[in-house]
Amino acid sequence: MKRLLVGVLLVLLCACAGKPPLVVERSLSGAGPDGHLVAPGDTLYSIAMRYEKDYRELARINALDDSYLIRPGQRLRLSGSPAPATATSAKRPVPAVKPQPVVVANKPKPAASVTPVAKNPPSVGRTPSVVTAQSSASASLDWGWPANGALLARFGSPGLAGKGLDIAGRQGDSVRAASDGMVVYAGSGLVGYGKLLILRHDDNYISAYAHNDRFMVKEGERVKLGQTIALMGASGTDREKLHFEIREGGKPVDPQRFLPARE
Repeated sequence: MKRLLVGVLLVLLCACAGKPPLVVERSLSGAGPDGHLVAPGDTLYSIAMRYEKDYRELARINALDDSYLIRPGQRLRLSGSPAPATATSAKRPVPAVKPQPVVVANKPKPAASVTPVAKNPPSVGRTPSVVTAQSSASASLDWGWPANGALLARFGSPGLAGKGLDIAGRQGDSVRAASDGMVVYAGSGLVGYGKLLILRHDDNYISAYAHNDRFMVKEGERVKLGQTIALMGASGTDREKLHFEIREGGKPVDPQRFLPARE
């Protein structure tokens, strides 16, 4: 009997050894798990960008206050009804991962679609002009090109590039803020983006700048349109370039709806 059991076990082990390991693909964004375990360096904005969520909705679902403080090891829900605040959490605040800017208490205006303002691609070596976004939700925002290079990929292209624009450049070229805003993330925690900066411009818009070589600003810093915020690199990709995104209500939108035309 013992010899028979040993033989059966050997057969099963051989069969398992012949099968390839199960590989589970982790999505960069879109449909994902029901929750996210906060890692060191995460901010609510980087988590919202990873899953293509509105950071305000994540804050509401997880009963976060206007400081948007989160901590390593905290599990955030990505959907569902608002979580009830517990007496324990109210009396014993936990340390935050990183300080987050306080949201202005003014009631946001209703969101509206942006009127297209530019369709032409940029050319190399010309200083970009500035255009104001024609949107009641963001009427005060002026936009300019974040880099001078030619387009390598447009919005809607296959893969990660299609979530924004890929702009050519060389190591050390300036990466500029596309509009006034605040730095709400500076790190490399999002797979495929390399060294990534995220700016919040108002309650409805953020912009993202990926594959940087070096950051010139830090989290919590306010920046102006056209200010150099990073130096271009090839972090997380195969060549020197800038991957640039604009997110409206958490969703990627075509940056060329906002950026001025260049000859």
